[in-house]
Amino acid sequence: MSTENPYQLDGRSMRERMLAGDAYIADDPDLSEASARAFDLADAYNATSGRQKPLRRALLEQLLGGLGADSEIRPPLRVDYGIHLTIGARCFVNFGLVALDVAAITIGDDVQIGPNVQLLTPTHPIEPGPRREKWEGAAPITIGDNVWLGGGVIVCPGVTIGADTVVGAGAVVTKDLPAGVVAVGNPARVIKRVDG
Repeated sequence: MSTENPYQLDGRSMRERMLAGDAYIADDPDLSEASARAFDLADAYNATSGRQKPLRRALLEQLLGGLGADSEIRPPLRVDYGIHLTIGARCFVNFGLVALDVAAITIGDDVQIGPNVQLLTPTHPIEPGPRREKWEGAAPITIGDNVWLGGGVIVCPGVTIGADTVVGAGAVVTKDLPAGVVAVGNPARVIKRVDG
């Protein structure tokens, strides 16, 4: 990949490249501004108290791409852009979610997320040259309905977790998990099926 002038490689903006899942350079003025907006909204959200539920909801509705009814997110919350993170109805997200939403992160309904979970869509080149030149990429994450992610779970780029699946605390999910299973470990592996 030529990087003589990475901002005009094919006429697309870095945002367009990022959203298409292609290599892009994050140190772009448009992307930096979008990220700064998200940081400001997240900081405002993280400074609220549990007694400010209407304000919390209003800030999340500005920050996120979608937030279902009766969902709760306990601060602190950290995102890259926020607008690429969609959370379904009746979800509970405990303290310390890091959702690096360079690509879409879609969370279904009735999902339970433990403390200090990381949902990581960004990727970086293995080759040293493009990495030195600050090229990045991303792959979306999808969390199905009624999934439970235990504390400290890390979900890697491009992963889909099927409905009703439980991921044990501290697991690192590097590949898709089917619906209705329990998975644990690093890398996460299925240890049993669960009945509905």
